Amino acid sequence: LTYYTPEYETKDTDILAAFRVTPQPGVPPEEAGAAVAAESSTGTWTTVWTDGLTSLDRYKGRCYGIEPVLGEENQYIAYVAYPLDLFEEGSVTNMFTSIVGNVFGFKALRALRLEDLRIPTAYIKTFEGPPHGIQVERD
Repeated sequence: LTYYTPEYETKDTDILAAFRVTPQPGVPPEEAGAAVAAESSTGTWTTVWTDGLTSLDRYKGRCYGIEPVLGEENQYIAYVAYPLDLFEEGSVTNMFTSIVGNVFGFKALRALRLEDLRIPTAYIKTFEGPPHGIQVERD
């Protein structure tokens, strides 16, 4: 699977993340962006027997753009799109664990920071809200 796909056109239902990445010396920015997309979605360092049971292409994160950060040497913004099917409905914990879980300790990067996150309306609608109504929460 390739996780750097600059030709990818984002969908209204994609969760879009912007990461500030500082690659290790010798690591191209596209490879660093792809590594973030892979590590925070379907990528793994080991062979998993269940990989053959489903098409991972449907669930993978895609780094669709890399831009240098103005005024900062060797820093880039990596834009990553995640399909909604990757996440459990109505679970902020699942979403954030998937996107920012263990990717921050990734060896290909010297530094990584989540700069921005766009959550689509389709995913927001899966959250039921407070169990006793908003007024009870406010009181």
